[in-house]
Amino acid sequence: MDVITLGETMVLFTPDSTGLMRYAGNFSAKVAGAESNVAIGLARLGHQSGWMSRLGEDELGKKVLSFIRGENVDVSRVSFDPSASTGLYLKEKLAANEMKVHYYRKDSAASGMQSDDLDEAYIAKFKYLHVTGITPALSQSCYETIVEAIAIAKKNNITVVFDPNLRKKLWTEIEARRILLELSAMSDIVLPGIEEGEFLFGETHPEKLAASFHNLGAKCVILKLGKDGAYYSSETDKGYVEGYQVDQVIDTVGAGDGFAAGFISGLLDHLTLKQATERANAVGALVTMVDGDVEGLPERSRLLDFMNATNREDVSR
Repeated sequence: MDVITLGETMVLFTPDSTGLMRYAGNFSAKVAGAESNVAIGLARLGHQSGWMSRLGEDELGKKVLSFIRGENVDVSRVSFDPSASTGLYLKEKLAANEMKVHYYRKDSAASGMQSDDLDEAYIAKFKYLHVTGITPALSQSCYETIVEAIAIAKKNNITVVFDPNLRKKLWTEIEARRILLELSAMSDIVLPGIEEGEFLFGETHPEKLAASFHNLGAKCVILKLGKDGAYYSSETDKGYVEGYQVDQVIDTVGAGDGFAAGFISGLLDHLTLKQATERANAVGALVTMVDGDVEGLPERSRLLDFMNATNREDVSR
């Protein structure tokens, strides 16, 4: 098995119309969650991934499980909670390039995850553990579950990949900064965005930010720079990778998850750090071209076609 991840996945409702949500008459329902997005992205690229979580014993929970299982992700360690509901969120499309996200996840089934939910023998089968900064923000028990998952990974020589994925609405800035720094220090690979780096260290220079994460203990740091690409850094290799240009950005939500899936995929394929970062940029770019969190995640043939295009500026035409 390749990559195991854990966290909350919700049902996403999006108005079919643009403008204030109060005027929307019809909504589409999709499935989305940072960690399951990564698991799906890896599965589409031909890797073996698993996702662990809790869902409400309701129709939305059944929808989530059915969808993720249908994407060839192992969901054998997902449980149903009859006393809590499945979380949901809404995307409000105010204008072509303006969107608001509204979460309804308080006291959701996933927020009740416990460290006792973890199966060490199952986790030990995987090469990588992927975690984000969203899950520990949901509750104290979720924080403890993430810490325990990392401890299990270290005990079994599993590489820990951490995406800070800052969500300021979920906790205070003081608590967020403390825990995100703590988890960064516990991880082998950290995948922050430039804004997250500034939040944690008050710095925006990629090379200085990478050094700050290294000083915490991270062996490898990949800084996401948006349309400008990314900066990668390890003890033996570092440099900038140019971003892929697209004609029209449709939806940026989920691009960071696509980036993570692309990068881990590159490592699984034994690419160099630079090549893995290039793949990460490509997957992230493809996600922005499609509405929805997972709809733009490519299969391997699509990804290679995109990356092999002779002119990056023409790849989306």
